Amino acid sequence: MDINTLRILATIASFVVFLGIMGWAWKRRNTSDFKEAANLPFTND
Repeated sequence: MDINTLRILATIASFVVFLGIMGWAWKRRNTSDFKEAANLPFTND
């Protein structure tokens, strides 16, 4: 296994992690949490 094979594996692993994060962000059950977090700067204590 040479350095190029390791680079390819790292690239593929990074892409899979990216897709996982995108899938998590687009889940419908997270929508209410994200809306609440988006309004945090506008709340007054």
